[in-house]
Amino acid sequence: MSANYKWQLVGFLFCIGALNYGDRTAISSVFPLLRTQFNATDVELGAIGTLFLWCYAIASPIAGSLADRVSRSRAIVISLVGWSVITLLTGLATSMTQILITRALLGFAEAAYLPAAIALIADYHSSKTRATAIGLHTAGLTFGLVAGGAGAGYLAEHFGWRFGFMILGAGGLVLAAFAHWFLRDQSSAAERARAEPPLPVFRSIATLLTIPSVVIVFVEAMIVAVGTWIFLNWLPLYFTETYKMSLAAAGFTGTFMLQGAATIGLISGGYLSDAVAGSQPRRRMLLQTICYWLAAPFLLAFLYEPRLAILNASIFCFSLFGRTGSTNETPLLCDLLAPKLRSTAIGLMNAANCFAGGLGVILAGVFKSTFGLGGVFGGISALMVAGAILTTLGYAVFLKRDLARREKEIEATALSYP
Repeated sequence: MSANYKWQLVGFLFCIGALNYGDRTAISSVFPLLRTQFNATDVELGAIGTLFLWCYAIASPIAGSLADRVSRSRAIVISLVGWSVITLLTGLATSMTQILITRALLGFAEAAYLPAAIALIADYHSSKTRATAIGLHTAGLTFGLVAGGAGAGYLAEHFGWRFGFMILGAGGLVLAAFAHWFLRDQSSAAERARAEPPLPVFRSIATLLTIPSVVIVFVEAMIVAVGTWIFLNWLPLYFTETYKMSLAAAGFTGTFMLQGAATIGLISGGYLSDAVAGSQPRRRMLLQTICYWLAAPFLLAFLYEPRLAILNASIFCFSLFGRTGSTNETPLLCDLLAPKLRSTAIGLMNAANCFAGGLGVILAGVFKSTFGLGGVFGGISALMVAGAILTTLGYAVFLKRDLARREKEIEATALSYP
């Protein structure tokens, strides 16, 4: 196997990850056509996203646990085949009921990908390059988020809404065939997994929850996810109502600043995390803490309805610092946990983030009439402060001890497997 395989792996998973997020976001671009063809109500259109999100959240802990018990590369291939077939079926749907069923199934199928993919990257990359590799892969998800929606919308305008799903589904099956040949589990990690059977599911989760630093990462990730989901769902409407933009302009403005800054933050944040950590992984949480404190004040601009240029600059800075900070979450979990627990941890974190984010979206709708969307967005600053306080506590009190415990585990394993 080539010495460059670990980076080739990241590049290949970048493509699969982009397709993962592209398939899940393409549906929102064709809402007007679904409304026309199927006489879909607003509730039915809203249920499309809700069903996917809830099914994804329900399946994530199970999928993460399975990825610690079976071949990670095979889990990725099976997930890719599953969601590609479901995407094809979406393009063949003849009723809103069928659309809703396929979106629910898509949530279950896609949930298996991220825990296995990130854990596979972590198997190949040591702490010296792990955050950079994970950041590059996560940038692929962001790319897919934008490309999937834009591509599906373009194809729908020219060839009908079904065509985009046919292209995405067929492309996924072709990619899966290549993935079956290309993806390989890291040999030493696979050997250790066979020699050290993973813990039972509930015992694995219980073990995770006994490590204070892991719990802190889980909780702060949930808090930050609430703000992220609120922004993704409500920001275009804010631009339409406050700045009287067209739907197209509001949709672009409401995603470009967020996702453009997020992509820069993910890539540069991963590299910066590895550079700062060096021989002291504890510094990842310090970098995370600094970034969260820096991000928090920028959203207060929403309270004053400034000029659009100032508001866009504030959104850009918030997203840049916030994503640079959150890029440290998964590398921190990998530094703190044995390989046999990593996918379980990632799946559990994904589930918690989705449930919390869904709750945040609903609450934003409730508070909108009282405080306005500007007040809701300004309140996200308080969430970022809460996240910063948690990571400050983790860095100062718990992280050094938890990392030392992991170092002892590594030393003991090295003695057992010379």
